Amino acid sequence: MPFTIAQLVCFEEEIKKSRFQAFATPVENEEQVKAFLENYKDISTTHQCWAWKIGHQVRFNDDGEPSGTAGRPILATIEGNELTNVLVLVNRWFGGVKLGTGGLVRAYGGCAGQCLILAEKIELIEKKQVIFSCYFNEWPILQYELKHQQMEYTENYTAEGVIVEAALQIHQIDPLKLKLQDITRGREQLKIVEPEHE
Repeated sequence: MPFTIAQLVCFEEEIKKSRFQAFATPVENEEQVKAFLENYKDISTTHQCWAWKIGHQVRFNDDGEPSGTAGRPILATIEGNELTNVLVLVNRWFGGVKLGTGGLVRAYGGCAGQCLILAEKIELIEKKQVIFSCYFNEWPILQYELKHQQMEYTENYTAEGVIVEAALQIHQIDPLKLKLQDITRGREQLKIVEPEHE
């Protein structure tokens, strides 16, 4: 069963006069990764190194540190904790003492690891993207259902009605399918959007 973390956590330590600060946060897609990195951009740092894993997708960045000494150890920590849908950002303020490649690997990996120890692990509930259409007069009933079940959705208005995209947990799909068929008298079908694999 895959696990992620419940919410943003932070850990800070000093290693040979350099200050390291790690943030770990749950993420569901690349847009959330980009938004987080943008929000946490800090020009006072010497390096902002990060790694993330979402399902089978992974990315990491050494941000000017010697290749393989920052991003990869951070990623190894995420994978070592058997986590997914997680982004870990480690900031470094250089304190004048060089750590060497082994020292950097230990510092970045260790700081990321300490940060993840603080995080509450939660079971990752798989969600599927679905899409459906309905007429304007049917939308309030379906919208109430989505809100009541706390489903994430986006709505797009067209000349004919509303096209809705939603992220549903597996167990929510069939009940919504039935509700949609009931309200639209069998006219509309709930379609599951298959993810595009890279």
